Amino acid sequence: MKIIFFGTPYFAAEALRYLLGAGISIAAIVTQPDRPKGRSGAPTPSPVKQIALEAGLDVMQPEKASQADFLASLASYRADLYVVVAFGQILPQSLLDIPPLGCINVHASLLPAYRGAAPMQRSLMDGVKETGVCVQKMVKQLDAGDVIAERKIDVPLDMTFGELQTALCRLSQDLLLSVIRQYANGVPLASKQDPSLVSFAPKITTEECQIDWSLPAASLHHRVRALSPRPGAWCWVQIEGEKKRLKILRSHPLADCGQPGQFTAARTAVFCSEGALQLLEVQPDGKKAMKASDWLRGLKAAPIFRV
Repeated sequence: MKIIFFGTPYFAAEALRYLLGAGISIAAIVTQPDRPKGRSGAPTPSPVKQIALEAGLDVMQPEKASQADFLASLASYRADLYVVVAFGQILPQSLLDIPPLGCINVHASLLPAYRGAAPMQRSLMDGVKETGVCVQKMVKQLDAGDVIAERKIDVPLDMTFGELQTALCRLSQDLLLSVIRQYANGVPLASKQDPSLVSFAPKITTEECQIDWSLPAASLHHRVRALSPRPGAWCWVQIEGEKKRLKILRSHPLADCGQPGQFTAARTAVFCSEGALQLLEVQPDGKKAMKASDWLRGLKAAPIFRV
């Protein structure tokens, strides 16, 4: 069976590495074009491309997956199955129709919940206690394909996005491998999604990263962990008369009550509309992440959090 793998970020790269290690033959890789990164702005290959080059695999990097020349190149491989893991582009029907066994996709939620680009972050923002991964048959409608297999995990209320991503990455690898092996014997059975249970997970916006102390502490805690370590939830803080940004990477909601935006050094916490948000790990502008207690200890005056 000939396979073409589509993917771009770390999550996809780890899936590709696992499949190659398990002896799965990959005919070619499709990933996003190299993008500027860092202060130099030099074009940088995606994590998937880096693994593909190390393995000596053919790499295709279309600006748009609907380009006619790309579709022609793709079809020339005569692959049986396309495997998609966090590729980063919507695939047109003309592409989905090419492989005789169809296309499958790994999605980091328990479909039909959290269809879309940011399922892990959105589920953490909502404070879910359980999530998982699915392997689905791809259709034109976003994440609406029949589900072939799924696996679940519990979500502790202090788990961050980075920790959830690592857990789901590991959970998905063996699941994907088992589904691919099923395809060697024909297209496997799958279950239709219940349309009454559909929810969506749109991309995280820049505005959502800024903390609003007029919100409840529990809500802000979920936002902090959903955006940690990247892109990071942040707030404005005044230190010795200077306004600076402070990322909050770990937190804990408290029942304490006070004026929203007021800081209590004894608890290393900021009062919210309901309760208070205890700061556990922060990252001041231009510095490394540190314990909030260490950051506070290094200040000459108490910080003022701005509402």
